[in-house]
Amino acid sequence: MLANYHTHTARCGHAIGEDREYVENAIQAGMKVLGFSDHCPWVFPDGYESPIRMRLQEVDGYFSSLTKLRDEYKDDITIYIGFESEFIPELLDAQDKFLADYPVDYQIMGQHYTSREPETVYCGRVVPRVQAPYFREYVESCIVGVETGRYKYLAHPDLMGMLDPAIYREGYAKLCACIKAHDMPVELNCIGIERHYTSRAFLKIAAEFGCKAIIGIDAHQPEKLLGRTGVDVCQELAEETGLELIDYLPGMGPK
Repeated sequence: MLANYHTHTARCGHAIGEDREYVENAIQAGMKVLGFSDHCPWVFPDGYESPIRMRLQEVDGYFSSLTKLRDEYKDDITIYIGFESEFIPELLDAQDKFLADYPVDYQIMGQHYTSREPETVYCGRVVPRVQAPYFREYVESCIVGVETGRYKYLAHPDLMGMLDPAIYREGYAKLCACIKAHDMPVELNCIGIERHYTSRAFLKIAAEFGCKAIIGIDAHQPEKLLGRTGVDVCQELAEETGLELIDYLPGMGPK
């Protein structure tokens, strides 16, 4: 694996390790590119602070630390600095204004929620009685987010499961058609293979639409960048379902 663009830091509150550990482990693993995409803070109008993303006051330290590491290790690895963020339209303007003076290289979309916290439900855990309507809402919010062009790709696109296979196929076929139209890869998520995603059912649909794929380690611990199990399983899933794997995101290869 030559690149990972899905890397978190301890600032999000549910990851561990020092920034340097992530960089050094990526180098040890033979990677040429490491993209940091920690959970992007929101500017909530009521001052709410999310427990699952970095706080606004931590953004300075995020860029300061990673910029120094990028310079220090420039001969060993290319580092990109970005964020993973939901597509929540009513909060985007404030987020953009806050980040305007920071050198953000990229964003990936991770649609963990379809509306602002805390008045929402995590998309990976939805009670069956409301699953179908919320599944359709999830798919539609992902499509609109992809269509904005803000994001390099949609992380763990099949995060939300669906009990009804017909509804599952209908929704994810629509999403894969959109992803293909915007020339994005689908992510094979290394955390997800231990859960209900990345699923063969989704990947088969993505392959039908001719989507390409990229592996995202979704590292919340530095040692995850060294482990081969998740990467090997994702590579096997891509081969099994006929998805073409890409090594680098367009314009974000080694420098």
